Amino acid sequence: MKLGYAIIYVPDVSASLDFFTKAFGLKRRFLHESGTYGEMETGQTTLAFAAHELGALNFPGGHVAAHSSPSPLGFEIALVTEDVHLAHQKALHAGAAELAPPAAKPWGQVVSYVRCPDGSLVELCTPVGSASDA
Repeated sequence: MKLGYAIIYVPDVSASLDFFTKAFGLKRRFLHESGTYGEMETGQTTLAFAAHELGALNFPGGHVAAHSSPSPLGFEIALVTEDVHLAHQKALHAGAAELAPPAAKPWGQVVSYVRCPDGSLVELCTPVGSASDA
């Protein structure tokens, strides 16, 4: 078994794709003509976005919409970068909300947290053992 997809349910798939491009420099791989599903180029594991309408079809009992939750959900996307400070500022400039500024961690990473306009929680971090931008 391997992790193939991380799918985030959002109010506007195209807007989330655009935000992740602007804020994090990721490239859009695909947006379905319906506008209800899209993917980013992220390496082996696909980061995808799906409309809440698809969530309603998949989960008849409902689901928590991250964008309307007052607190971030207990799930994050971690994006690895050599320069967390720069990535953090770029994300804030693109419209993310700061949850935790960049900080050096005892295990050797620099880590920050932002919340995207669609409610997604994103960790920006250096590779483990590389506090090069501390």
